[in-house]
Amino acid sequence: MSFTPLGDALHDKMKDNPDLQNQVDASEAIDIATAVFLELFGEEMAGEAKPLFLKNRTLTVSCTSTTMANEIRLNQAKIVGAINKKMGKSEVDRIRYLA
Repeated sequence: MSFTPLGDALHDKMKDNPDLQNQVDASEAIDIATAVFLELFGEEMAGEAKPLFLKNRTLTVSCTSTTMANEIRLNQAKIVGAINKKMGKSEVDRIRYLA
């Protein structure tokens, strides 16, 4: 009896199901975006932005203040670049923010 390593089994499953891989990538982008906001804006301001979801390469973020929405607008290229760099691939093209 032979066993398949878990990592290999997951890799094969992702390869066979691109939708599953997209969901994993979207979840990773949300986690990374949260960390990038913390790095760029500090704990207090980053708490005013909550990445919600990634759809069609657009990251949607909920902002509790117009000040934070404006900061995201002004720093969009830097934020997108940092997220993609940390992911190791280009997953995010733009940010949509809800204030």
